[in-house]
Amino acid sequence: MAMKKTDLEKNKALKLTNSMKLATADRFGKASAAAPVLDRREQRKLDQAQGLVPFACKLNADLVNELKEKAADHPDGMTGLLTEVIKRGLAANA
Repeated sequence: MAMKKTDLEKNKALKLTNSMKLATADRFGKASAAAPVLDRREQRKLDQAQGLVPFACKLNADLVNELKEKAADHPDGMTGLLTEVIKRGLAANA
């Protein structure tokens, strides 16, 4: 279904307003002292250089919550935890 020209313009204005709010909110405070945030393209290039490939799947909400809790304590975060768990599972089935 095609959008009206006015709806498209409203969406563009909302995106612009939101990006301006984010830009001024991040200029001062915690974000200014934090490490620079990479944009998606830069992050994708870094991931590819490390041999990482995006892999999406659907999991039970309880399992996801458990993974998030364990990933908070894991030194490599969610990616490291999932890599570890999947390798252990594959080795057990081999």
